[in-house]
Amino acid sequence: MDLSLLLSNTNSTLFTSEEGHQGAPTLSWYNVAIASLFILINGAISIALGLRLEKSLIIAAVRCLIQLTIMGYILEDVFKTRHPALVMLMSSILILLGAYETVYNKSRQSYKGMVRVATLIIGIPGVRYAMKQEPFWIPEIFIPTMGMLLGNVMSGMAVAISSCLASVGSKKEQIETYLSFGASRWEAGQSIAIEAVRLSMLPTINQMSVIGLISIPGMMTGQILGGAPVGNAVKYQQIIMFLISASTALGVLSAVIVSILCQ
Repeated sequence: MDLSLLLSNTNSTLFTSEEGHQGAPTLSWYNVAIASLFILINGAISIALGLRLEKSLIIAAVRCLIQLTIMGYILEDVFKTRHPALVMLMSSILILLGAYETVYNKSRQSYKGMVRVATLIIGIPGVRYAMKQEPFWIPEIFIPTMGMLLGNVMSGMAVAISSCLASVGSKKEQIETYLSFGASRWEAGQSIAIEAVRLSMLPTINQMSVIGLISIPGMMTGQILGGAPVGNAVKYQQIIMFLISASTALGVLSAVIVSILCQ
């Protein structure tokens, strides 16, 4: 899930707006209703091409509204309380929901510690030192950062596990041949693991290659709309991209290793 707009709202209080710059206007449910009309474009394409995605589209749109609304109410209370235990609890809930939604629904071969390790190992020192936050658990910064890291880690891990398990199934005879000649599980599946890791890391590499040249990323856009100085928005986006790259690499590697060794 993308929490960049949440971070942009916080930045209006964390940063001093540039002279003459007006922050984003206050939006109402009427504005959300107007934006929801654009979903009709997706529905029209689905009907015209016979994709049969209308039901999934409606469910996804309703879930988006409900889930973000609930999260908004929860985060307001967490931000007001500013207690480290609540911040870590919220981060743990995001990790568990992300693991269930993205990995457990795609494959039974998963390990509950993979996501937690990848996001926390990178997220905590990244927020503390790269973003200069003392303490690191400041909710306005830590929770949105963890949300962005988690979303990318889960996507990468889903691709890695799907690719890995599909290759294991299609190359079953080859793996069994390696094992019969005394190779270990890792040696028999090493080529599959390498390809799965490479495939999963390519989207992040491609994203870093075109960011700022072809696309303006969501976090940077959200901060600018929230009134943050452009220079700070650029630096935050650069930091986030490097954290995403590292956390995705760790998550993907751990997922592939566990998938190979647990087959």
